[in-house]
Amino acid sequence: MNQGGQHKATLLYLKLLKLCRAHDFTDVVLVHEYRSVSDGLIISHLPFGPTAYVWFTQCGKYVTRHDIKDKKAMRTMPEAYPHLILNNFKTKLGERTVNILKHLFPVPKPDTKRIITFANQSDYISFRHHIYEKSGGHKSIELKEIGPRFELRLYQVKLGTVDQSEAQVEWVIRPYMNTSKKRKFLGD
Repeated sequence: MNQGGQHKATLLYLKLLKLCRAHDFTDVVLVHEYRSVSDGLIISHLPFGPTAYVWFTQCGKYVTRHDIKDKKAMRTMPEAYPHLILNNFKTKLGERTVNILKHLFPVPKPDTKRIITFANQSDYISFRHHIYEKSGGHKSIELKEIGPRFELRLYQVKLGTVDQSEAQVEWVIRPYMNTSKKRKFLGD
């Protein structure tokens, strides 16, 4: 992106966050795209932060809701607040990531059948979206994927919001950090 494009994006962020704060929004999720392909997310908790920067990885390939084969199982998109499954976020950075992700969603009702999973494996976060049905009693549960499905990689956490250029960087991935096979930043 050239200097003019960065300046326009910064002004847009400022206006957007001012509007969100005025209407008491709790979080803002900005989707970044390059040549009509989504390649990253910025998740900013309002009013003071933190902000997480993640990119979509190519290893898992983004699968939209329309790409899923079983159209009958999908039906319409449920509007109920989902239950969250947050798996394998065991380090301090992993716990911070869990706090950022879980505050995106309101508390669900106990009887909702919608599930969103964020599963960490080797610092790659898999996003899955399912509904479940009890087909044969209490011990038989059937999961049906309703999409989308994608993989994320956290690359930066700032203590402020996206419009605060002076915000302190809490964590950032650096060159050669991912060459250490035994070191995991989010969990096992």
